[in-house]
Amino acid sequence: MKLEVKPWNELSRKEINDIFSLRSEVFIVEQECAYQDVDGKDKQADHIMLHVDNELVGYTRVFIENTYFKEASFGRAVVKKNHRGEGYGHLLVDKSLEHLKSKKQTPIKISAQSYLKKFYASHGFIAKGDEYMEDGIPHTAMYLDL
Repeated sequence: MKLEVKPWNELSRKEINDIFSLRSEVFIVEQECAYQDVDGKDKQADHIMLHVDNELVGYTRVFIENTYFKEASFGRAVVKKNHRGEGYGHLLVDKSLEHLKSKKQTPIKISAQSYLKKFYASHGFIAKGDEYMEDGIPHTAMYLDL
């Protein structure tokens, strides 16, 4: 297993292709959600990639404050279906938080799919406000102070 963080300008073409393929595989095909995944914000993010046997199986993108939200944030957290239940989601969240902490970024706001509230709460996030729809999927704003 290999977990690494790279800014956009250090990603190879293959890494970018793998990232977009994994995100579309899960968010568009598996979750049956037609939305614009390539949103122009990837260039502002740092990208956390989790490889197992040279295959991208997990990913998230991380933003410092005032780039995605007023607060620091991470999103597009995803684990390939056949690798779920192996703790990779927790590793990605931990690495995202570690990365933001190293940049002295706090508080952190995420837009969590509502069914994952307990998952993010296990990392210290607190849900605030009403549930809302984002791309046809219920979401909840969650916050964490490091």
